[in-house]
Amino acid sequence: MAMKGRIIRNQVLDKLMPLLWHGLTQQGIELLKQTSSDLVKNVDVMQKLIGYLERNTSIIPCYATRKELGLCNSSAIGEKMNDLVVAERQKHNGMSWSKNGSVALASITVNYDYEFFKFFFIAFLTKSIYLLLKA
Repeated sequence: MAMKGRIIRNQVLDKLMPLLWHGLTQQGIELLKQTSSDLVKNVDVMQKLIGYLERNTSIIPCYATRKELGLCNSSAIGEKMNDLVVAERQKHNGMSWSKNGSVALASITVNYDYEFFKFFFIAFLTKSIYLLLKA
């Protein structure tokens, strides 16, 4: 973070993290904006964090509710899909790809092996629905 020292950083994080955990992004933004400039080491980094939260407010979930419903709070599924679709072909073979080329290859791979991905997502959705009904 952009704070002057780990003690100050941890004090700010101790206030910020519960707000974000409960989906209170606006309050988190206000907390950061109201943080004294005397405590901030790097104003640019602080502004980037505030900008990120402002741009993504609508898609930052309430992690507490997701946990209560038994839903996933990590990017593990997306990371695994990236591994299966992109990384195996692009990273492990020492190739270098442009963003457009990477997206094109991922699209072709998913279309080519559609049945596998359909099975993967159906299994994931079935588990999610089961956990919702069980709660």
